[in-house]
Amino acid sequence: MHADVHQVVIIGGGLVGASLAIALDRAGVGATLVETTPAGALPAVFDQRNLSFAEASVNALTALGVLQHLRIPAGAIRRIHASREGDFGRVLLDARDYGREAFGQVVVARDFGDALEARLSSTSRVRRLRPARFVGLGACTDGIREVRLAGEAGESTLRARLVVAADGTDSVVRAALGIAAEVHDYRQHLFVARVRAQRAPDGTAWERLRADGPTALLPRGDGAHGLVHGVAADDADAVARLDEAGFLARVQGALGWRAGRLLEAGPRSAYPLRRVVADRTIAQRAVLVGNAAQTIHPIGAQGFNLGLRDALTLAELLAEAEDPGSDAVLEAHAARRADDRERTLAFSDGLARLTSNDAPLLRPLRSLGLLALDRVPTLQALLAGGAMGYRGDVPALCRGVAA
Repeated sequence: MHADVHQVVIIGGGLVGASLAIALDRAGVGATLVETTPAGALPAVFDQRNLSFAEASVNALTALGVLQHLRIPAGAIRRIHASREGDFGRVLLDARDYGREAFGQVVVARDFGDALEARLSSTSRVRRLRPARFVGLGACTDGIREVRLAGEAGESTLRARLVVAADGTDSVVRAALGIAAEVHDYRQHLFVARVRAQRAPDGTAWERLRADGPTALLPRGDGAHGLVHGVAADDADAVARLDEAGFLARVQGALGWRAGRLLEAGPRSAYPLRRVVADRTIAQRAVLVGNAAQTIHPIGAQGFNLGLRDALTLAELLAEAEDPGSDAVLEAHAARRADDRERTLAFSDGLARLTSNDAPLLRPLRSLGLLALDRVPTLQALLAGGAMGYRGDVPALCRGVAA
């Protein structure tokens, strides 16, 4: 084997890319992590947004030694209460009914970024190139893919057995591979913030679905609630200009009084909601993971959890592979991820479109659906299993099995 050939080059040091590098290190596989941010800085994705980790993700990130580095305790999601404005019925899931203490945990993205950074600093097989920016792909010959990067010293070329695109929704690696993506604009923006209410979090995740997007209060571990507030795209600028009192009044009107009066809101950020799904997730000596493979509506909090399962499945396969970028390995990855990917995409998109459609004829059907989900144990079990991250061929670490 040529000494100058990298086994795995990961483009993107965000949530999924960093998690993959750590998983590969644990599996004994060397990886080169290409990051646009310099040492001592975190990517922009590690901000004040609230991440909901499904139980499967909590299992894996604990096994990887990441969650142990959190500075603020995670908030346990013990109950999920979902309802839709204008419809009768609601869904209430309680983890105790499934023999669990919690469905998952809520972690602040910034804290998670610091935890990933702390864990990366203890790896022995991860080489980090930062700041470095992906420029393009070169030739792919003799089982090696060329990767062009731009860094402080100018442009350079790496030679890799496998290139992993973990560079987000607008993936430049995906574009360079010539992989098209289906894009749907939901015409919604999502505001996220830390809020304090009269009632402290009690382990309940409240989700109120509305025509212009979901509003949710998530139980954080610091005594505050994590707010997610969807608004119609045409209203986003006006909502962004609201002062704190005006913003809290708007959220109170959307959510009701489930946590009592909302008292304070921290800095808020907004993101446009788009569904971006790659036509395929593998190419010659390359694979897409996380948001580069699929970016989905945040309803149901499935996005990062799905991307983490992409990464962990890949790490499992590479631990056993002589050639990490072989067609057999990549085809096995695509096959193992297909069921989980397709079912999660269908769930997220279907729920987003159904709950945002205000057609009068849909209201009684939605209400009947909510009643069925609340009262039919089989349907509830399916919903709970998905909420905990158990869909399709689940990676061993997600199941709490040493890998």
